[in-house]
Amino acid sequence: MRDDIARWLDEHAKPLSTLTPGAPVEDLQPLGEALRGTRIIGLGESTHGTSEFFRLKHRMLEFLVREEGFTALAMEASQSAARALDAYVRYGAGSPERLVARLGFWTWRTREMVDLVEWLRAHNRDLPAERRIRFVGTDPQLCADSVEAVAAFLRRAAPGQAGCVNALDVLARARPGSIPDPDKALVRRAEEVARLVADHVERSGAGDDAGEALEHARILVRAADLVSRPLKASAGEDGVYTARDRYMAEAVARLVDDDPRARVAVWAHNGHIAKGTYGDQVPALGSRLRERYGDAYYALALFFGKGSFLARRGHDLQRPPARHRIGTGFRSLEAWLADAVPGDYYADLRGAVTSAGGAPWLHTPHAQRSFGANVQRFFYRLNTAPLVPAEDYDGIAFVARSTCSHLLPEAVD
Repeated sequence: MRDDIARWLDEHAKPLSTLTPGAPVEDLQPLGEALRGTRIIGLGESTHGTSEFFRLKHRMLEFLVREEGFTALAMEASQSAARALDAYVRYGAGSPERLVARLGFWTWRTREMVDLVEWLRAHNRDLPAERRIRFVGTDPQLCADSVEAVAAFLRRAAPGQAGCVNALDVLARARPGSIPDPDKALVRRAEEVARLVADHVERSGAGDDAGEALEHARILVRAADLVSRPLKASAGEDGVYTARDRYMAEAVARLVDDDPRARVAVWAHNGHIAKGTYGDQVPALGSRLRERYGDAYYALALFFGKGSFLARRGHDLQRPPARHRIGTGFRSLEAWLADAVPGDYYADLRGAVTSAGGAPWLHTPHAQRSFGANVQRFFYRLNTAPLVPAEDYDGIAFVARSTCSHLLPEAVD
């Protein structure tokens, strides 16, 4: 198998000249060719705390926007908080550091993310409004901004009914599955608030503030549903994990379906952008996009050979992220990828499979590294997930060495 992978990569791997944003893009042209006819690219990552993944995706986004006409970045981040960051990206409103820090997860509170956001703003600055790149969050959880926006709107537009939002204050910091509610009382309250805002918009017209309030009210309905679902993996279609990926896929679909010229880059973990399932057979965000859009969706996984990355230890959500290290090893597909070709590279799996049936390793089960925002304290090096390369992904980008992303200081929150 090792020799099979080495021979295949020797023919198909395209070296990446650099991971640094702003560099010439000739080495990314093969990616552009692979994306002909697509409208969505999933940009994955095997860890959320690798600086090189941020930098490479930043560089790829520059290429996708400037050379391939991509119109939006959809991130695995709070739908609620991302609306304010979108206002900065498109119109320059607010502080990028503070807005990035509010995206809902420590993973995005990095200098690398601020650099990307500032590039998006610089790119948009001199463009007409209809051509500016959007920044969109796909995750309904952590919706403090939406609670605040809906309450403020009702205080202005319907003072006598503003208090009805108080029951939704719990959504501001609640995590998925943290408020078991089989009767869906919280969801019904959120739906009542959304109807109230929608009725006011219908009667009074949808000005900018009313339209924004309505979008925030709809986010509250999704958030209420997510926090009240069962967390256990055995819940299947009724569980948190399935619902979360479905909501993230729907957020991407709204971008694509509302604009015939839209091309969307989706930033999320490898598990989410994959075309199959993850964990206990949870249908991934990418599987829903593939089902809906077919080959117009392209899943690009990002892997690394060895090095360090940031993650929280254990399940304590208040614990600061820590540095974790891992060698090349021998248990994962990444070990063989690192051994086969030195350096950083990109390889298109879709074209190779369709042109000549690919190679046996593309259709064989392997283990891939998979590290989320939290990892096990002592056994994280053993954390892998199953994959069949040609079935789960359309392409891979490989980074030889990973280093830790650079967190923003707490003062910007």
